Amino acid sequence: MRMRKQVPEVVNLPWMKSLLTAVLVMVFLILSSSQGANALPAFARKYGLRCSACHESWPMLNYFGQKFKDNGYQLMNDKDAPIWQNPGYWPVTFRITPIWHRVSTGKVQTDQGVTRITTSGFDLSGLDFHTGGTLEKNFSFYVLPSSDNHASFHFETVMARLDNLFGSSWFNVKLGKFELDNLLSEKRILTLTGNGGIYQLYHFVPVGDGNVFGKMGDNQLGVEVMGHSYNDRTRYSASLLSSSDGQVGLPYGNAYTGFFTASQAFDAGKMGVDRIGGYAMVGQAPTYFLTTGAGTSPINGTGRGNQSFSREGFIGQFYFGQHIDLQVVTQHGQDSAWFGQGYGDLIDGVASNNNLPGTTLPVGSQSPTWNGVLLEPHYVYSPQLTFIGRFETIRMSQQANGSGSANPSPSNLGNITTYTVGYRYNPFMTSRAGFAWHNEYNWLHQDGTGPMLGLSSSNVNTSELLLGFDFDF
Repeated sequence: MRMRKQVPEVVNLPWMKSLLTAVLVMVFLILSSSQGANALPAFARKYGLRCSACHESWPMLNYFGQKFKDNGYQLMNDKDAPIWQNPGYWPVTFRITPIWHRVSTGKVQTDQGVTRITTSGFDLSGLDFHTGGTLEKNFSFYVLPSSDNHASFHFETVMARLDNLFGSSWFNVKLGKFELDNLLSEKRILTLTGNGGIYQLYHFVPVGDGNVFGKMGDNQLGVEVMGHSYNDRTRYSASLLSSSDGQVGLPYGNAYTGFFTASQAFDAGKMGVDRIGGYAMVGQAPTYFLTTGAGTSPINGTGRGNQSFSREGFIGQFYFGQHIDLQVVTQHGQDSAWFGQGYGDLIDGVASNNNLPGTTLPVGSQSPTWNGVLLEPHYVYSPQLTFIGRFETIRMSQQANGSGSANPSPSNLGNITTYTVGYRYNPFMTSRAGFAWHNEYNWLHQDGTGPMLGLSSSNVNTSELLLGFDFDF
């Protein structure tokens, strides 16, 4: 699924102050009525664990939950094999979120001129249909048919994994379509707004760039080898992926991408178990396609002229006692100058050019590069109530059209800054169902992407306020 992100604006209205006051009152009522919580339905029904055993806050995993996932959804005991399960057990979870939200987007070109568009109302998220677990001891699977809010389904995840090959936790092999081994998982993100519900760092594409193949946040098709120490303190993964952004049917051609991670956790005493690590995504993708006889339509599977791209960075997970933690991700990204000039995914119409043999790059073309950082703190008052914050910024360090080009780009074109704040309250989470009252506000600013492209007066802000019931069963 392609995700083209917009950008947000702060709205200072009296009704917002009243709403915030009401929210604070509700928070105090929530704090005074906290009760125990249990695990997510699909695995809780199997193991009888509490929510807090695996989740810092549903659906975000804690250290033990990450270890459980790394073991192939196994506790490494007799209950792992399906033969010992209750015949009535069915490892399935449905998740959907009815919401009210208000979205405001500035500087939209309309028949009435450039204006701000603000809309609000009641809405639905898409539907996720999770099923996963073990087929037999050390044979794991996960299947996730997912739809948008118009009930248009696709396969978000379909994977099988061989666990603990040769009796070693250092050798596990996964094949299919799956989330990349991002320690800060976007699929378990705690936020839900259009811009705040993804990590911008995982999806960033420079303005005019035709490369959608390097999106770390999209589930990808490939094979992953992953290993970890017995206590999960040391872990690594290496994946070989089709450069298709998770699209099935071999639409692009013969191009591959590698994704590599390694991390080390250490005991920080009373502070908790912290982790530091790094990742690198290095690959190639096509920049032109054979077309039909009329030369108007690209032919699937005929990608040619592969060019390179890379994403690499640092990740840190830092805990400051039982209630406060900080997740940190950095990134340095680079695309080939060909992608920067709009060559790339012509199949889906994302690219604007077709790099046919004999094509040359315009004078002054250069590889677009950028740097970014993501900071996400959490205050976990209890397994039921979590306060969330996030700051992301991405800054271009080199534009595709350099100073020597006929139309050089401003140095800040496409820069992003975004803030997200919110909280989730789970009044219950049993082995049959879970419920969260979710409240969130996101603001995003991007430089030079309005109707008068590149000008400072064309900076765009977008904001979204969202309240919803996030539930699964």
